[in-house]
Amino acid sequence: MSNPDVFQAYSQYYDLLYRDKDYESEVAYVDSLLRRYEIPGKDLLELGCGTGRHARRLSELGYQILGLERSSRMVEAAQQTAAFQCLVGDACTSRLGRTFSAVLALFHVVSYQVSNSSLRALFERSAEHLQKGGLFVFDVWYSPAVYANKPEPRIKTVSDEQIRVHRIAEPQIYPSENRVDVHYTIMVEDRHQGQLTSFQEVHPMRHFSLPELELLAQLCGFESLGAEEFLTGRTPSEDTWGVCLVFRKL
Repeated sequence: MSNPDVFQAYSQYYDLLYRDKDYESEVAYVDSLLRRYEIPGKDLLELGCGTGRHARRLSELGYQILGLERSSRMVEAAQQTAAFQCLVGDACTSRLGRTFSAVLALFHVVSYQVSNSSLRALFERSAEHLQKGGLFVFDVWYSPAVYANKPEPRIKTVSDEQIRVHRIAEPQIYPSENRVDVHYTIMVEDRHQGQLTSFQEVHPMRHFSLPELELLAQLCGFESLGAEEFLTGRTPSEDTWGVCLVFRKL
């Protein structure tokens, strides 16, 4: 299974680090996929829901969403509503005893499953939580793009009224394992006291080809309906880091 400690410290600054992420456009895109492939209802399960920023917006479109998130800190930070509830749980092992019209795994949740056992477990649990004909919608890192445009070190700085956060991301590539370990160094500066704290986390990320995902679909009781560049809908290419796939439960 993937490292259970990932996001435990990082989660404190997650929303600040991703405040420039276009959640509105992403939710509109996911909604368009659900409508295009005609899910049988409006009840969704979101795996790795984080602090619920996708889920809350989806709930405003009329969906009823249950989120499953492994980081207890993120669940505590989530703003739950009548239409969005969030539980602490592992997407690979949790059995909720009910089914949904669609299961979502957004922002590369599937790519965090670097072992074959955890990957298959996530797909099997997703199938168990779907009604017949329900959809599994997820995005992954795409292998052709990772090999064509190798990841490089990046620095990101964000701030609010209280703190300034510097994040250094240094990738370590494992070509034979279809894996990139992203080594994060996070430095947090108190803008009033001048104190500086830092910590490090490693986020192992797996990338995928379409044939291996289609094979996994067959093994776990799905049919593959489509694969496209996340947000744009374009055909995946060597310039496509994020590919979105839609599977239907048979």
